[in-house]
Amino acid sequence: MPSIPDTSSGKGELRKLKIYAYTNVDVADNHLASIPGVDNPYTALINPETYSVEIKYEFEKAQGQGSTGGHQQFKVKLPEEMSFEFLFDNTGIIDGKPTENIATEIENFKKFLMDYDGNSHQPRFFKFVWGTDLFKGRCSALNINYKLFNPDGSPIRAICKVSLKQATDEELRVIQQNDHSPDLTHYRVIQKGDTLPLMCYKIYGDPSYYLQVAQVNKLQNFRNLETGSEIFFPPIDKTKPSA
Repeated sequence: MPSIPDTSSGKGELRKLKIYAYTNVDVADNHLASIPGVDNPYTALINPETYSVEIKYEFEKAQGQGSTGGHQQFKVKLPEEMSFEFLFDNTGIIDGKPTENIATEIENFKKFLMDYDGNSHQPRFFKFVWGTDLFKGRCSALNINYKLFNPDGSPIRAICKVSLKQATDEELRVIQQNDHSPDLTHYRVIQKGDTLPLMCYKIYGDPSYYLQVAQVNKLQNFRNLETGSEIFFPPIDKTKPSA
């Protein structure tokens, strides 16, 4: 059902949820629409009735030899995940203007969320704004459930469930997790210009660990790191420096 504005509180303006698409995760949050590379936002026909956010931690189970139990050691905070449901309806019930079907609208919505960026050859980033900034991330899944059809089988109503995975600037993520300690497990996303020895120096204070890190990650060519990929850096006490 369409959202009904609350006029009793003086905040009766109905604001539609907007989705901005852009290609660089590091873009400034302010004045997003004016930044080059940001597409015109997609505006929801009907605001979602609900949305959900999932927050998860990952733990490593440590168990001593001969013991029957163990304790879970914190490993990493996983990216948050959010899901929305969007209603597409061309029966005319919503706006009084019925059309033949929703195939074109669904196809445009699918392309907006799932198409690759031609320059970076990877999915785009999205920012969901609904009165306030709700979420910043990439679309990880799109489920389309067709609900109503014309006699010829063409769809006129569908519910699209959009799942997103959080995208955070890497420096901000490090600050939030406060994980500079070499005794902790680290995950890093490869940025342009990164080298494995330099990353080892930043994390361990010693670039000589790069061979062990390359081995742990099964890197065939550590001199040619793939931008955007994620590398695992084990705790310092589990590695040995190069000779």
